[in-house]
Amino acid sequence: MIFLKNDYGLGAHPKILQALVDHNMTLSNSYCNDTFCQDTTAQVRELIQCPTADVFYFSGGTQTNKVCLSAFLRPYEAVIAAESSHIGVHETGAIEATGHKCILVPSADGKILPEQVDHVVAFHNFDQMVLPKVVYISNTTEVGTIYSKAEIQALRACCDKHGLYLYIDGARMAMAMASADCGMTFADYAALADAFYIGGTKCGALFGELLVIVNDALKPNFRYVMRQNGALFAKGMLIGMQFGPLLKDGLYEQLGKHANTLALDLASRMAAKGFKFHYQPQSNQIFPIVTKELADKLAEKVMYEVTFDNGDGTLTVRFVTSWASTQEDIDGLVALL
Repeated sequence: MIFLKNDYGLGAHPKILQALVDHNMTLSNSYCNDTFCQDTTAQVRELIQCPTADVFYFSGGTQTNKVCLSAFLRPYEAVIAAESSHIGVHETGAIEATGHKCILVPSADGKILPEQVDHVVAFHNFDQMVLPKVVYISNTTEVGTIYSKAEIQALRACCDKHGLYLYIDGARMAMAMASADCGMTFADYAALADAFYIGGTKCGALFGELLVIVNDALKPNFRYVMRQNGALFAKGMLIGMQFGPLLKDGLYEQLGKHANTLALDLASRMAAKGFKFHYQPQSNQIFPIVTKELADKLAEKVMYEVTFDNGDGTLTVRFVTSWASTQEDIDGLVALL
């Protein structure tokens, strides 16, 4: 089978796995108070050029989003996100379960515009409504599109105008940073976001995400919220061990570039065969439109996901490449087509 279902279907990049093997018998302190996490925190602060940033270690993205938004929001406050956002669609109402409303705005490309934020803030104008406080975006987005640096700068200015926090989900940050359409560095994320996380699970790690809090107002007592939500990981050193090599010598961006290159090669070759796409291919997730007959045939030899039934005899499917995908995977799928 050709595996193009997601970008976390395998274990870990060999350099990360080797680090875990090398330090398997190294005794370490618990709950991220170990030397591995301390060293990785220093490494992250240097990469983002922000020595005062707080860094926290999480096992997964949904957990990170839930803990962050429950910590950043007062009981009557809400988060603004695109209707296709992870917190709006794929987290089983985790944010709402904490008592906070997700204000979802329509988006044809998975991104939010500053004028949409303006509209939401203007509409929620008295105390019988929730008070918008956080703007949530993902880069890359859940539909594979990418926010450029200019777009994030515009959102930052909009948040500053309204007194909102900007929180960036970086589950696939490696793919965004590797794209020429983005232009964002680690330091740019620290300069523009109040908080963001560097994704590992979908970017070559065995598991794990690194949350970076830049805004001092969001830092106090954050570990208390983590513990209350079951997110303070006893074996936190396992996350610190992984991100050390992942963030060293540009490996993170290299893995993102590899995944993007293969996906965009596939998209280009499919486009040459006349296939259309539901969203503009920009990263390692592409969404071609295929007939149901072709989808059934492909399913015999390719693992992928169906995203939409378009109601006209066609389906929008999702192909996802990863750090471990090969050119043979792409060539094999093209041959099947």
